[in-house]
Amino acid sequence: MPVIPTGELIEAAEGTGIGAFNVITVEHAEAIVEGATRAQRPVILQISQNAVKFHGGRLEPITVATQAVAETTDVPVALHLDHVTDPELWEVAHAHGFGSVMVDYSKLPYAENVAETSRAVEFLNSRGLWVESEIGQVGGKDGEKPLSAHAPGARTSPEEAAAYAFETGVDALAVAVGSSHAMTSRVATLDHELIAAIRAAVEVPLVLHGSSGVPDEELSRAVSGGMVKINIGTALNVAFTGAVREHIAANPDNVDPRRYLTVARDRMADMVAHFLTLLASR
Repeated sequence: MPVIPTGELIEAAEGTGIGAFNVITVEHAEAIVEGATRAQRPVILQISQNAVKFHGGRLEPITVATQAVAETTDVPVALHLDHVTDPELWEVAHAHGFGSVMVDYSKLPYAENVAETSRAVEFLNSRGLWVESEIGQVGGKDGEKPLSAHAPGARTSPEEAAAYAFETGVDALAVAVGSSHAMTSRVATLDHELIAAIRAAVEVPLVLHGSSGVPDEELSRAVSGGMVKINIGTALNVAFTGAVREHIAANPDNVDPRRYLTVARDRMADMVAHFLTLLASR
């Protein structure tokens, strides 16, 4: 079925979480769609600015491939452009079939973040796209050292979140509540009191970044507390790379990448199905 607008998936969540998984290669897209099909749950496929950079700065090839894969399943799939700081990239999102964009000016001073995000919201909303942004700082992006949950600026203020959402007009807000990007171990502890306070202060849907490092029970509790879009990337890469390593170790003479990519893709699909089933539980 054709991809659908991200906002429609979020609106239909009804107390459950929507898994948003990062696509780097076509095998990622295939694994994520297969996992969603197994779980029979809607899913968001995310292509980040870093992934576009990996593909030589070319947005179209990986996007066309991802959308083609997405259209092979009977479950609802949305296409999201993630962690974008380059206006030249978010300005063309509508022309490439994306239903949403996460514009990320969280490293700028507050006033500049508001100004740049507001400009993106006006442009993208006028073209029918749903816009996500971030307030606070979820560490560990682009090789940064993961932030301690207690570091200054590592947690989002409910008051600032409410003001930011109002001033920018964003459709969803990513908040810092104890998780961090690029965690390879699932040991993060979320601040559930803070989640509740932000949920009470902010009207738009909340997004949890860095969810790969969050244990299952913490993710379930976060969804129950009001988190809707749950971003997962590193956990898929851990599963994928682990499967490749195991296959090569067991088959050192194999030179056909299809053999280890097949098992890696299947391992990733299992992980996606697990997360989607978990997030759907109430």
